[in-house]
Amino acid sequence: MSEEKTNLGRRNALRLIATTAAAVPVIGCSEKVAQKVVVKEEKPATKPAVKNLDAPKQTLARGTPTDPDLLNPVVPWEMQLDAGELAVLAALCDVIIPADEISPSASSVGAHHYINEYVSAPYSNNKADLVTIRGGVVWLEGESRRRFEDSFVELNDSQKTAICEDIKWARTAKPEFQAGARFFAKVRVLVSTAFYTTEEGMADIGYVGNRPMASFPGAPPEVLKRLGLNS
Repeated sequence: MSEEKTNLGRRNALRLIATTAAAVPVIGCSEKVAQKVVVKEEKPATKPAVKNLDAPKQTLARGTPTDPDLLNPVVPWEMQLDAGELAVLAALCDVIIPADEISPSASSVGAHHYINEYVSAPYSNNKADLVTIRGGVVWLEGESRRRFEDSFVELNDSQKTAICEDIKWARTAKPEFQAGARFFAKVRVLVSTAFYTTEEGMADIGYVGNRPMASFPGAPPEVLKRLGLNS
């Protein structure tokens, strides 16, 4: 065998090896692709999506999504709590935020109606809270009748407070009161949100908001002293 024939033979061998090395994965890929194509062809056709006809119908609030009519608000969903549940919630709201010399009670500014609107919203979190609130009202009524043989609404202040003392904090509540404590915690947050976003609630904490002033005297001396800015 000549040198030229030997070199050509090596080149051809290398080309063959290189081609084979590159071709094997390609062949493998081709086979996999072919298998996928076959599987894809055998996959049954997807059924067309069907609309959930039971989903609550949404109606748009007045105005536009970016410019709502806040003077004429509209709640586009149906309220879920009944009159009996609202009466129990109103009584509990007034235990959490009773009337005092500065402001009225939580129920007098409609905190229980805010809770009803919140838990009636057709969203997953709100639906979960509806279960918590509705179940908690049942628990509270049951506990009230077990201890005092009467509805929570009809109890006197000391009796209501006695029940609420046992469920006021989940971390300190006994195991048999844990469910009531989770309910109480949710109501406490919602009542606080409702009350302190009303004019009465903001006045209760001394918030005055932005008001026009003929002159600006600067920050009060007590604020400057606290910040260490008084000279």
